[in-house]
Amino acid sequence: MNIQETTFFKAFCNTANNMYQHGWDERNGGNITLLLEKEEIDQVLDTTEVKRVIPMIFDASELAGKYFLVTGSGKYFKNVKEAPEKNIGLIRVQANGKNLDLLWGLEDGAVPTSELPSHFMSHIARLKVDDRHRVVMHCHATHLLAMTFTHDLTEKALTRTLWQMCTECLVVFPEGVSVIPWLVPGTNEIGEATAEKMAYTRLVVWPFHGIYGSGHDLDETFGLIETAEKAAEVYTYVQAQGGAKQCITDKNLLDLAKAFGVTPRAGYLN
Repeated sequence: MNIQETTFFKAFCNTANNMYQHGWDERNGGNITLLLEKEEIDQVLDTTEVKRVIPMIFDASELAGKYFLVTGSGKYFKNVKEAPEKNIGLIRVQANGKNLDLLWGLEDGAVPTSELPSHFMSHIARLKVDDRHRVVMHCHATHLLAMTFTHDLTEKALTRTLWQMCTECLVVFPEGVSVIPWLVPGTNEIGEATAEKMAYTRLVVWPFHGIYGSGHDLDETFGLIETAEKAAEVYTYVQAQGGAKQCITDKNLLDLAKAFGVTPRAGYLN
């Protein structure tokens, strides 16, 4: 078996393609990182063979020795499935935390996504609260992005609106969504702000830009963003139709939480 025949590799490529098909990752917009176990890599690659060493602007010592499948900087999601070796790569964080070993892919001098520091910071934050965490995913989900121009951006207000748009939302993300200020992408500053929020939510909205999601696997993380984006789409239609005349009430949401055994973010429901 080679790496391209593995389940995790096929799932990664399919997810990138699905995100592009949804219109969330135009051109080179968006990025994915998947944390893998060494045992998964040992089955398909000789991990002593390093193709290149890539420097990084962030000290990822807390992830030293860990393996990640990552999308490339400037690479188009629409090309991942057809030419993965040019658009994604398998990397390992060196012991010093400041260099990466490239073990597969990212051919022709390509490098990992410019958002890698933000991803790594979020991986570190999530692993501290959930040892099953494996995925960080960033995209420009259309309706969520549009909402950041027209909706109150306090976390409570945005969360409540999304919960009220689709019955399933409270069940899928009972901890709600977080929001950070607008910051320059690709910087440690935006990574730090995102990671701070990732300590207690799996969805972080970047106003006028997009969203970050995290989860146990690619399907779960994709589905998490997809659910929030569907709620934002419904909100857009409702506003276009003149605004809501009725909605899911707080009592409805509390009954829903009890039925599905989830705990809504404290203080968000009356």
